[in-house]
Amino acid sequence: MNDYLIIILSALGAIFILLAAIGIIRMPDLYLRISVTTKAATLGVGLLLISAAIYFNEIGITSRVLAIITFILLTAPVGAHMIGRASYFSGVKLWSKSKEDDLKGKYHPKTHGLASGIDEIEEKNESKKSI
Repeated sequence: MNDYLIIILSALGAIFILLAAIGIIRMPDLYLRISVTTKAATLGVGLLLISAAIYFNEIGITSRVLAIITFILLTAPVGAHMIGRASYFSGVKLWSKSKEDDLKGKYHPKTHGLASGIDEIEEKNESKKSI
């Protein structure tokens, strides 16, 4: 029974990693590539590690696998976010068919600060109070 579970989990992990590799080639811009590879590769590596833990069936290996999966789940999204943020601020263009740019007009190149929608609402409220 464990053999079938190992085969299924490792095959699914390999498929997700393959989809991540295809996503790098097929996606039109950097931001979509980051999204696809972060999600698919994280899931694929996690499934492969779980199948390895089941195969070896030792507490030492299983605890290491769980630690690695936790580390990947915590660091992959943060790393992808930082790469995407640095790319946006350095001027990497969005795909031409992108419908919305949420950060357009909110980034100050001199201070490297972001203005949020809350700041705009507070400014409107303050201007109404002063009238």
